[in-house]
Amino acid sequence: MKRTFLILILAAIPAVVMPLAASSQILPGHKSAAEGDETVYKNEVYAGYAYTSINQVNLSRSGLQGGEVAVTRDFGKYFGVTADGSFYKYAFANPEVTNSTLKPSVDMVLFGPELHAVLYEKTIGFVHALLGGEHVGGTGQTPNISFAGGVGGGLEYKLTSRISARASGDVILQSFSVTGNSAQLGYSPHETRNARATIGAVYHF
Repeated sequence: MKRTFLILILAAIPAVVMPLAASSQILPGHKSAAEGDETVYKNEVYAGYAYTSINQVNLSRSGLQGGEVAVTRDFGKYFGVTADGSFYKYAFANPEVTNSTLKPSVDMVLFGPELHAVLYEKTIGFVHALLGGEHVGGTGQTPNISFAGGVGGGLEYKLTSRISARASGDVILQSFSVTGNSAQLGYSPHETRNARATIGAVYHF
């Protein structure tokens, strides 16, 4: 009786160990190929060309060009958290700015939640709400740093499992003090809204 019991135990060990060994070959945070789904990556880095209007600076209606970098960490299928940094320095052709002494620049750092979902095959849509700070240089504004935040979204098209093309836009609000500013230095109302747009590439990992 004991011998039969030991044989049953020995026979049961491979039946338990083999499924565990097979499941251990699946990387954490990724779906099994047997499920019929492609690999799911939890992190992404975005980099691209960017534009922002600068309504807080007088004589600068054309806006500035620059670059934007963002890092997103996904927490589930539809939700993620984004850290976004951007810098804008190069003005579009504008005689009023060219003939003035203003050399405005803008940089901002924003954080916030993101919601995303597959819209159709390789096309993904997303929306986010961002909050952080913005700095305006080259205008003599005092102070030249303000809280900033806004909402936006965009589209992403998957080129490969790791690389996507992205285009997005935001409306960013900020509040620069009028203290110490003049029409010559860059008059700023207490609240302004700037359009922001970017196009570039995403790397998933």
